[in-house]
Amino acid sequence: MTEEEEPSPGAAVLSSIKSVGTEKEQTAEITELEAIAAFVLREADRCQGDGRSLLALLRLLEALHREIRDGLFQESLPDNRQALYALLKDMEAEGGWPYIHRMKLKEILVNLLKESVDADDSAQRHSQSS
Repeated sequence: MTEEEEPSPGAAVLSSIKSVGTEKEQTAEITELEAIAAFVLREADRCQGDGRSLLALLRLLEALHREIRDGLFQESLPDNRQALYALLKDMEAEGGWPYIHRMKLKEILVNLLKESVDADDSAQRHSQSS
């Protein structure tokens, strides 16, 4: 990859995906996942600055994660020790269990405090220059 080329959206996440099947099937699956990742990132960019829309997007992603995990993934878990070992080994090698981090209220309040201090400083400078 040259310096001008940028990795595709979600490439870091998708680079860890391994699928079963032919190389052609793997390429098609990863291409579809990259398209989904690119769409989600474009939507997030479109919502930039709109906290409610971004929160709705995060909630949707969390709900999809939960639905896939509790349904399709659990149904596809291995039914013998060898297959379970292979899955756990793959999870360990590729970064473990997927996790959706939630911001803590304290992190949100720190951002609000910073904005409040910046606004106070700006108002104070404005009053001093008048």
